[in-house]
Amino acid sequence: MDDDDVIAVLGLALVLQNRKRKRDRTEWSKRWLLKRKQFSHVNLINELRFSPTDYENYLRMDEKLYLKLLSLITPLIQRQDTVMRKAISAHERLAVTLRFLATGRTYECLKYSAIISPQALGRIIPETCDAIYEVLKEDYLQNWIQLD
Repeated sequence: MDDDDVIAVLGLALVLQNRKRKRDRTEWSKRWLLKRKQFSHVNLINELRFSPTDYENYLRMDEKLYLKLLSLITPLIQRQDTVMRKAISAHERLAVTLRFLATGRTYECLKYSAIISPQALGRIIPETCDAIYEVLKEDYLQNWIQLD
């Protein structure tokens, strides 16, 4: 080996030694996100059922219309529970989508009221909007132009 090879090997050794090690995850999910059932906005919605005006203000529709929409889109958005985690229910998916559409809040902001991670919201909200479009397009959205 000549001097240039030795310098190259030493330089590579220094780079590898100084490279930051990939940090191991200390937890897969934040603890408060695991308490969705306890802290979620679904509990608030259940309480708002006793005050129809507040219910309509929160979801921008009355309970009867919400339940009808939920029954229409549930087959399209319902997910199965797995061994690793419980699925986010169709009710939670629709409610958080309607809150997003009503408020325009960011996924990062919605995570606190929905107790759903922003990454999951980034999948849930577009999927639910697509499902709403699919079930309503025949009867209500005849002149709607879909941009693909």
